[in-house]
Amino acid sequence: MTTPFPFTAVVGQDDLRLALLLNAVSPAVGGVLVRGEKGTAKSTAVRALSALLPEVAVVPGCRFSCDPSAPDPACPDGPHETGGGAARPARMVELPVGASEDRLVGALDIERALAEGVKAFEPGLLADAHRGILYVDEVNLLHDHLVDLLLDAAAMGASYVEREGVSVRHAARFLLVGTMNPEEGELRPQLLDRFGLTVEVAASREPDQRVEVVRRRLAYDDDPAAFAARWAEEEAAVRARIVAARELLPSVRLGDGALRQIAATCAAFEVDGMRADIVMARTATALAAWAGRTDVLAEDVRQAALLALPHRRRRNPFDAPGLDEDKLDETLEEFGGDDDPDTDPDGPDGGGGQPPAEGPEGPRGGGDTEAPAEAGEAGEPERPAGAGSGERSPVGAAEPFRTKVLSVPGIGQGAAGRRSRARTEHGRTTGARRPDGALTKLHLAATVRAAAPHQRARGRSGPGLVVRRDDLRQATREGRESNLVLFVVDASGSMAARQRMGAVKGAVVSLLLDAYQRRDKVGLVTFRGSAAEVALPPTSSVDAAAARLESLPTGGRTPLAAGLLRAHDVLRVERLRDPARRPLVVVVTDGRATGGPEPVALASRAARLFAAEGVASVVVDCESGPVRLGLAGRLAGELGGTAVTLDELRADSIAGLVRDVQGTSRRAA
Repeated sequence: MTTPFPFTAVVGQDDLRLALLLNAVSPAVGGVLVRGEKGTAKSTAVRALSALLPEVAVVPGCRFSCDPSAPDPACPDGPHETGGGAARPARMVELPVGASEDRLVGALDIERALAEGVKAFEPGLLADAHRGILYVDEVNLLHDHLVDLLLDAAAMGASYVEREGVSVRHAARFLLVGTMNPEEGELRPQLLDRFGLTVEVAASREPDQRVEVVRRRLAYDDDPAAFAARWAEEEAAVRARIVAARELLPSVRLGDGALRQIAATCAAFEVDGMRADIVMARTATALAAWAGRTDVLAEDVRQAALLALPHRRRRNPFDAPGLDEDKLDETLEEFGGDDDPDTDPDGPDGGGGQPPAEGPEGPRGGGDTEAPAEAGEAGEPERPAGAGSGERSPVGAAEPFRTKVLSVPGIGQGAAGRRSRARTEHGRTTGARRPDGALTKLHLAATVRAAAPHQRARGRSGPGLVVRRDDLRQATREGRESNLVLFVVDASGSMAARQRMGAVKGAVVSLLLDAYQRRDKVGLVTFRGSAAEVALPPTSSVDAAAARLESLPTGGRTPLAAGLLRAHDVLRVERLRDPARRPLVVVVTDGRATGGPEPVALASRAARLFAAEGVASVVVDCESGPVRLGLAGRLAGELGGTAVTLDELRADSIAGLVRDVQGTSRRAA
């Protein structure tokens, strides 16, 4: 068995360690979402936590880890007698990104259920994680329907499996921890809200702290057992503190003053709903118990707000999570309660807001106060080749708006989403077929029809239906898929009028918001001067695309052909990586082509490549003024797509509510 890296040996990352420990003290807090760049010990800290959790007593032979002192009366393996039991370590179960629904919640043996009327149930990962930790790495890449099932089980403390009228329920109470890299895409706001706490982590910019990280990691890799033994005393101390805090937790008093501060803070920061208030109350109570106190202080409320509110304040997908600490302090001071006892605010062991400090520590969470300035300097946009002296400073985007639905024609088989029609595991039932592998969605009527003619030959003598595996039919369903939306944006001098470019950027931001809501991947190609560049390779992070767009300078000639050819190359590479995801190309231009020999002819030939391959496309016509040449419409015809003006792109336009992209796709079946 692999020796885990000791939790107390993690350098820095104070907020991450504290959030995990608070959930270990009080799982009712609701789990932790850890956001941060790669290589910041997110997974290491989560896996190390499982070794600190106290052992759990379970009913011997129960696949659902029932507590022998209070067994679940509805346990599928029950009923169990009260008393007895065996102790085992708390489990940490990892949910792979590519897991199926049956692997997560469990599966019923449909054949036995129909033929014998028994609930033959194979438990899933939710049952394995009961009374332990369920860890989801890259939770932002998990399919939406799996995230829904996961968070519903976490909220209700139970998992329900329904298959054609046959249902099974079992307890599923676990500490939910998710980690994600925001560069790879965000979670939907309603899913963010279901995580109790969130923590932003970043690598330290402090050399001494980085040296200590490397030193400890190398020592662990050389001899994991010996390294863990050196930290055994610290690990045992934290484990004992968790047990003591759990025992103290029911005695902690949340006074009216602290409750007023919690309610005032949530109201001041305009968070939606009441979940934030409840999570803050539970977190503040856990902080007091962790500090060894029986009263919640203002400092507990402040720390709870810093952990529970940042991810609930995002008003749109492009807002960075965060909290104005000056405003927080003003609110807490204004609504300070008078019922807090006159006790030592630090409590025993150095205060309730700090985990055990081991090794050289940098700023909270391993960050650095100078990092934003350095990032800003490093993030200056590079001047593309051929920009020339005509480059103009970036223009801000106009106010975004709700756009029409642009979809790819035909029926695809890509990743689940909300844009184009596709054959999916979820959606409306459109027919039945023989299963290719394991049966996942039974078509009951088709199965009965297949079995009915053979009942006499099979010797049926009772009321039951004799069903064999050849009779089972898989339901075929139609839902929606996500697509690759590739933006090809004209940033040339003909688009550079500030008011006009602001409107163009506002339209692209609006389409990016639509892509976020429909769970698409996005990419961004820009062209100006004498060349085109891939400003953002295809990614699930639409806020990264918005950031690149915001800093996009303009000026120079219009190399339309170069932009189209670069987009064609991006699609070719992406087709090899993700062949099932169908692309939608959105060209944002006025249709002009200048620079180089025969620019118009070259652009026409490049456009016809898309039409020949059946790539769905739309041209957003940015031409303005009293005299219009209709060049964008001509380009759309050569692409095999359609053209819409900026005004027609709005969902409330009189041109219609929905416009499907015209064109065909080779991969559309």
